[in-house]
Amino acid sequence: MRNDITRRDALALGLSAATFAATGAAAQTSNIKAADVPAPKLPIEKGATLRMLRPVRFVQADEDVFRANAAKFTKETGVEVKVDFVGWEDINQQTAVTANSGAGPDIIIGFGDAPHIYIDKLIELTDVADYVGKRYGGWLTLAQTYGKRAKSNNWIGLPFGASGGPLVYRKSILQSVGFDKVPDDHAGVLDVCRKLQKAGKPAGFALGNAVGDGNGFAQWLLWSHGAALLDPEGNLIINSKETVAALKYLKELYPTFIAGTPSWNDVSNNRAYSSQEIALTANGVSLYFSLKNDPATKPIADDTEHQFLPKGVAPISPMSGLTLNAMVFKHSPYPNAAKAFLQFMLEKEQYEPWLNANSGYWAQPLAAYADAAVWTGDPKVAIFKDTMKSSYYNGYNGPISTATGAVNADYVLVQMCASVATDAATPEQAAAEAERRAKRYFRR
Repeated sequence: MRNDITRRDALALGLSAATFAATGAAAQTSNIKAADVPAPKLPIEKGATLRMLRPVRFVQADEDVFRANAAKFTKETGVEVKVDFVGWEDINQQTAVTANSGAGPDIIIGFGDAPHIYIDKLIELTDVADYVGKRYGGWLTLAQTYGKRAKSNNWIGLPFGASGGPLVYRKSILQSVGFDKVPDDHAGVLDVCRKLQKAGKPAGFALGNAVGDGNGFAQWLLWSHGAALLDPEGNLIINSKETVAALKYLKELYPTFIAGTPSWNDVSNNRAYSSQEIALTANGVSLYFSLKNDPATKPIADDTEHQFLPKGVAPISPMSGLTLNAMVFKHSPYPNAAKAFLQFMLEKEQYEPWLNANSGYWAQPLAAYADAAVWTGDPKVAIFKDTMKSSYYNGYNGPISTATGAVNADYVLVQMCASVATDAATPEQAAAEAERRAKRYFRR
């Protein structure tokens, strides 16, 4: 995985992050307003040092600017901060080890519902969340869903952004098979995919244990058919007629995919699309920018369009966002320093340059940052701007809990879909097995 990322990262931006930060370009073009509200009192502990773990970058500038901001915090406070970047498939495991051992990093930026899995191991972040929310226009829907403890206003996570995964397609190839865009209904999607396959440029969607792409496709399949893991009261409803209908649809759709998608990880579709093996997938903005900034592949970028995931029977496009969510562990001897660091990183002077440097890969959790310069440049990036306004989330449509987080981390829904696609189970068998696996977590 990391070898593929390295090549893509090197191409991701025409302007280096260091140059971007040095020129102050973000500050010069900013329309972001910050309200004058009192900050929480966080006296930093004497001799404090911090260690943070977070997922590896898909865009090199993400890491460059993040590290520069951490160094700035150290310069201003004297608190040394060590930031380690780890693979996407590794972050869940390392978070579990940290939580269960009561030792390790003070702060981990995990994905989405991770704080809800380890809720009893974390300190509350409500004071920082309230301050930042009031200062920057309020927290968006998805940020509130993942940041707050279920059915309360107590914050256990501080979302830093989310990566949307809309459709990505070759416009000229779709037009060659009779479509200007992908239809919003299931029959239309199937028709497009069959024609793309016949043209030798098939679709490809991850059905492997991919943190972003695998979960994203499985969730779209279910949500667009009206299926869900839970009802609003928290009852398990995955074994439903809607889920079976979604899996029967997958039985028709899967044969149109390029071979091998049950083993795909989060970079597999990037590779297939870049090499022109497929003409349709779903992905974050990193794929587009890697193509755009490599002269050899710029023609593919010019021919690439983004589109919201098809609605199916859902009232809106059922597209969530893979969310970065920061948590502070109770074992940290420096909780005030940890909270002060997260607050610092979310302030305009640090957050806006980081957001802009990501070129749209991470979309903001706070309303005021919708005015960042990144959203007024390339029109093909604008679709990612409102990712965190989504009302869909891991564990939809019930309260997020340790159990819903565990179901997601264990790839229950992804593997349910893969088992049907590969003929290892019928739709009915797969739905019943997913229910059985999920029940183990909800009984705890």
